[in-house]
Amino acid sequence: METLFACCIGFLTACGVFLMLRGRTFPVVVGLTMLSYAVNLFIFASGRLNLRGAVVLGTSDNYADPLPQALVLTAIVIGFAMTAFLVILAIRARADLGSDHVDGKLPGQKHAKREPRQ
Repeated sequence: METLFACCIGFLTACGVFLMLRGRTFPVVVGLTMLSYAVNLFIFASGRLNLRGAVVLGTSDNYADPLPQALVLTAIVIGFAMTAFLVILAIRARADLGSDHVDGKLPGQKHAKREPRQ
């Protein structure tokens, strides 16, 4: 179980890094989201995987650690807000620069064309 979980975290991390190295903004946003999911799973796994851990005190000898769960819940909310901000930032950059490339230029172009805003 732990090996499968570690492989899933590694796969998400590899996919996130691969997508963050792309030249367009949408794959970068998706890659950052996948990387944040991998970090969330890693933090969640730091509380040890326990299938028979009780949530309520007094019902069992083994208990689930609530701290990683609280940290992951907070990280999910912050990650969602950052993803929404990055999507809006990418849309704004696309509207201003006329391109969705990360550096604002097309692959064969030397300088980005800037058209005046109306």
